[in-house]
Amino acid sequence: MDTRSPLVKRTAPARYGFAMFGTSIPINMFKSFAAIYYVDMLGLDMKKYSLVLFIYTFVDAIDNPVYGFLSDRTRTKWGRRRPWLLIGTPLLVLFFILFYNVPAFVQSEPGMLFIYMLLMYILTGTLDSLVNANYGALFPDLFRKDTDRAKVNGIRQICQLFAMAISIALTPMITEKIGYRLTGVIYGVLALAVMMYCFLGCHEPMDYVDEPMPRLFDSVLALLKNPRFWIFGFAGAFYSAAFALISQALPFYVKYTLNLGGSTTTLMLGIVLGVAVLGILMWSQIAKKLPVMTVWRIGFIVMAVGFVPLYFANTLPFAIAVATVMGVGIAACLTTMDCIGAKIVDDDYRRYGVRREGIINSLGGVMNRLNGLYTSLAFYVASAVFGFENGDNPGPNPGFAARILLCVFPFAAMVIASVITFFLRFPADEKPAE
Repeated sequence: MDTRSPLVKRTAPARYGFAMFGTSIPINMFKSFAAIYYVDMLGLDMKKYSLVLFIYTFVDAIDNPVYGFLSDRTRTKWGRRRPWLLIGTPLLVLFFILFYNVPAFVQSEPGMLFIYMLLMYILTGTLDSLVNANYGALFPDLFRKDTDRAKVNGIRQICQLFAMAISIALTPMITEKIGYRLTGVIYGVLALAVMMYCFLGCHEPMDYVDEPMPRLFDSVLALLKNPRFWIFGFAGAFYSAAFALISQALPFYVKYTLNLGGSTTTLMLGIVLGVAVLGILMWSQIAKKLPVMTVWRIGFIVMAVGFVPLYFANTLPFAIAVATVMGVGIAACLTTMDCIGAKIVDDDYRRYGVRREGIINSLGGVMNRLNGLYTSLAFYVASAVFGFENGDNPGPNPGFAARILLCVFPFAAMVIASVITFFLRFPADEKPAE
């Protein structure tokens, strides 16, 4: 039930949802093309790249709950989340631009290149965690009815997919024309303009002011005892690992398995994302007939099954056909994930009477970012087993190595995630949304 004062100015769903376009542009290019840029183009050893992912996973496990805790305890006349968003956004954009603008003296020294990438990866990643911890925490607080959440989440996910169409699908074609340096600058400026516009228009309810501040130990202990949080978190972590490997491994797959150019990567990703946009509209209607949990599970299973024929694909038309089906599964996951996460927040508040959206969202982010352990393992195996070092020395069979990266590891992750989803139950919600 929405208990906010009628004097509080409400946030327009489109204003909040459109921010997802801005948050998604830098981080999707950052995560999707870091490997192809630093390993294939700049010559960083793939084992060192996997080490960067491994190290950052632990950094991220620490910074996320800290950001959420500080956000929940913030008390200003501008709200709890907006000060962090307005400070963190420009810094995120700055380090994202620096990540793809490697100085010449760094490129000339292999050891310096590893240090530079590690530092920029940590700074960009941790600032993304700061921004998304606060942006995500706003969702259950600004929109407290299921119908409002479904509407806003639809806007968010469609905006995210359009951002992915630019920052993932179009990036190979754009970088072929103007390079990664200028592309990073353009994406960063666009993201900054969108996010600042949207965050300035978010009006937080102030009904938390007189409520007790959450305590870190108590909050962590409560979540440790909450099986729903863990089940949802692990399912999301394996899904995130699979999704991350799709975007990171596809450029290698197109280049070394299909023996095609970067424009093919744009074509494949563009089709998948286009199907996903239509799929969100479709699944939003289906969710009126089926429980949200059922739609969520269907999405995971469809994604898992799709990796099997993709492994055997040797031609572009067949690979595109399979990717199209997988886009439908991705859409089902995107339609439902945030709504389920919001219900976990609601359930925690009902049980404990403490508002800690930031901590819950941040710890959920930690679970999702555990995918770094899995993706770093996948790239390490590609290097150690198949001899793929970098673009100058891709090993004896880079096509098969890319197939393993894109199909085998994501398939295993989605099978595990699909099984986990059947252990999450919300008895009161096992009916279609009204």
